[in-house]
Amino acid sequence: MLAGLMASVMLVSGCAGGGSKETGSDPNKPVTFSWLVYDRVEGKVRDDWEIFKVLEEKTGVNVDFQIVSQEGLEEKRQIMIATNTATDFIQVPTQDGREHGPEKVFLNLNDYLDIAPNIKAFYEQYPEAKALATGTDGGLYTIPVLEGDAEGKGFNFVWYARKDIMDKHGIEAPTTLDGFYEYLKELKQLYPDSYPLISNTIVGDTGLYTTFGRIFTGVNGFYSQLPESDEYAFAPYHENYKPMLEFLNKLYAEKLLDPEYSLLTQAQWEERILTGKSLVTYFWKADLESLTVKARGAGTADYELDAIPSIAADGIKNYQFSRPVVGTVGRAISAKVKDKERAVKFLDYLVGEEGGNYLSLGIEGKTYTMENGQALYNSEFGESPFNTLRKDWGVWYDMITLNNAKSRAAWEQGLSEKSKDINARYEAYIVPAPKQIVKTEEELELEKSKLNNLNKFLEQKVTEFVTGKTPINDETYQRFIDQAKKLGSDELLEMYNTAYKRTYSK
Repeated sequence: MLAGLMASVMLVSGCAGGGSKETGSDPNKPVTFSWLVYDRVEGKVRDDWEIFKVLEEKTGVNVDFQIVSQEGLEEKRQIMIATNTATDFIQVPTQDGREHGPEKVFLNLNDYLDIAPNIKAFYEQYPEAKALATGTDGGLYTIPVLEGDAEGKGFNFVWYARKDIMDKHGIEAPTTLDGFYEYLKELKQLYPDSYPLISNTIVGDTGLYTTFGRIFTGVNGFYSQLPESDEYAFAPYHENYKPMLEFLNKLYAEKLLDPEYSLLTQAQWEERILTGKSLVTYFWKADLESLTVKARGAGTADYELDAIPSIAADGIKNYQFSRPVVGTVGRAISAKVKDKERAVKFLDYLVGEEGGNYLSLGIEGKTYTMENGQALYNSEFGESPFNTLRKDWGVWYDMITLNNAKSRAAWEQGLSEKSKDINARYEAYIVPAPKQIVKTEEELELEKSKLNNLNKFLEQKVTEFVTGKTPINDETYQRFIDQAKKLGSDELLEMYNTAYKRTYSK
């Protein structure tokens, strides 16, 4: 194994902006590689994290972190790509890897697979990752970060509700769309100053329009694959989209939906959930228990959030997508790295089980233990171990780890019985997330020229329908559809389906 091969190697030189100072590829000499990162809110990047001392002992590689702010990350990354001055190791959108790799900005890993058995095995195990890493010249330019388990069971979101209030008044959780409406009405009657339903955003994973689009049409957002086919669909074309608008308009008119839902900041959303101004929401399951603790600490002693069932309209599959197996970003090596073979071998070690465990789990006995063959983070790290792991250990740290799925599995092994129960209750709703698609330059140009304007129009017009600014009838809805078509909805739909079939037809 590579670890054994390099165990005796020590460290030396460094370079901040485009290559190590070490020349040649002598495995008996130390080497330093630069690596672009940003400081997370949980804790700043440190140069004394123990896992990197261990990695140094194992591989002879010292990592020189080049740190930027989270706000400045994207600009810094784009400048590096545009000027071909990337750090030796850098995380980029896989699209950037495919686009700029052939321009000799990133190293073609395909040329080194004979010395990188873990990377070779990775591409064989994850064909989607290989598709996302492959440039137009056939080269492989990134190691896409893994996000979800290969079986497509892990998931992120649940419906929250105030269990203490439901228990106090003997309210049953709704299981149908009509029941959900009656449920909100009952909460409003009991707490007339509240707006029972709240959303922290209108689009995105937890957005109101995303969530109810899925409930009414089966389409997760404006565009997505359908859960039981490889076909992409455009939600407003579905016969249930107009009824969705009518339903949300009814909630808005009857003050069952927060009237400022389309304008809320994350802080305002949280304040209303914690103080009882709102009672039901759809959000990250990982935050449910911490929000409960926060509310109790603020003085509501009986406060308790719990998950309520997922719902769907009649005839629509009741589902949510799992976490994607493969993410949208990947680790790349600069084409200008001085010692290419050492860089590839180091990346290969990090892709392998031993190196990957250091980045995703930490050090056995110090950050995690193995129980019944499963990694489990130390109990003293609490319900949200990622805070301590990132701050004090550099583990599960964005732009460093390559396998978030492994970290999430270890975290969920240590969940409370309540959280495990929620996972079990939602298991029946979870279906594997769609695989990502690789677009041609022409398709990217089409998306760039059409999608942003279309999305802005959809968000604005749907908000006008929901808030009553535009009445909902056959005429206004047809005008809505006609304008969406003028803005490119048909062209984009055809492009997504064509790109998906081309990406995975082999």
